Amino acid sequence: MKTLWGWLWRGMTIAFLLLLLYQVWIFAHVLWWIKYNPSTSAFMETRLAAMQDTNPDARLQYSWVPYAKISNNLKRALVASEDANFVDHEGFDWDGIQKAYQKDIRKGKIVAGGSTISQQLAKNLFLSGKRSPFRKVEEAAITVMMEAVMDKQRIFEIYLNVIEWGNGVFGAEAAARHYYHISASQLSAAQAAKLAAMVPNPRYYDKHFNAPGLMKKTGIIMVRMNSSDIP
Repeated sequence: MKTLWGWLWRGMTIAFLLLLLYQVWIFAHVLWWIKYNPSTSAFMETRLAAMQDTNPDARLQYSWVPYAKISNNLKRALVASEDANFVDHEGFDWDGIQKAYQKDIRKGKIVAGGSTISQQLAKNLFLSGKRSPFRKVEEAAITVMMEAVMDKQRIFEIYLNVIEWGNGVFGAEAAARHYYHISASQLSAAQAAKLAAMVPNPRYYDKHFNAPGLMKKTGIIMVRMNSSDIP
């Protein structure tokens, strides 16, 4: 029995050390990205691999642009659509989470996530798309790391450059050129609102760019975006 408990203890110790090393590895990346731009993300790599399963020559549309060269219209539209309290919270919008939970209870299934921009960025940068309790805990841990060492503008700048906007389309610059043939700095309020409305289901809206639901949500975002606070 003592031998069994000894092996269990060693196994738990090794697992803990590996988990700790993984957290250190993640935090090192977060620190590096305070100054240097990420060239890819876990989600981008996952999507590219999926695309290349059917087309080995597939490539992502992706081009980094600095925060100042992204239209304020798009920034306001995304805050209005995805995280109205972004500049005020510390990574988690507890009121939003509670409302999402209540909505899920009413519907009897998960229909609302309540994730903030910081949480979405944490997931996209490091984690797979598979839902699990461990992923949510890890997402929360990474969110805390980013909020502790990055200011809101840097978090938002990275988010704007790595989120998915279509099949193989990542970041504001690629999205603006893919859908409107202009740079991200030139996006109008209406164009920005439509791009923001696409974020929850970008690959679907890439193929259904004039879907009635998308147009309705675009109008709602346009009404809200003028009151959005951005970093």
